[in-house]
Amino acid sequence: MDDGLRVTDRLVVPSGELRERFSRSSGPGGQGVNTADSRVELSFDLAASPSLPEPLRERALERLAGRLVDGVLTIAASEHRAQLANREAARERMTALLREAVAPPPKPRRPTRPSRGAKERRLAEKKRRSQRKRDRRVDGD
Repeated sequence: MDDGLRVTDRLVVPSGELRERFSRSSGPGGQGVNTADSRVELSFDLAASPSLPEPLRERALERLAGRLVDGVLTIAASEHRAQLANREAARERMTALLREAVAPPPKPRRPTRPSRGAKERRLAEKKRRSQRKRDRRVDGD
């Protein structure tokens, strides 16, 4: 676990830049629920991280703006009863979130027009539908 988060092939966040906090998890858990600190909060200071190149940092800060508090991204995991499992879950979610945030923007869509054949098929179907409805009429048209 101490090798850091591998976000992409070339981007690894060192473990030294991650902060983990443990607290008691809510919900059922039996006898150990009030004593075991199984909830994990994983924090990463995105704004001050030296491991992120500047363009990637700016892109991530822009895309994750709603989730950041003073430039720090925090993930909480408490779905498992074991602290180790919650640590893994928090790291996986942090990795997925960062991977999505630093991904390059998609290529812009080039607008296209319907082909001549597509237009003809659409009009032919409209005529068939119109004729079918006309055939259902009872008023003698």
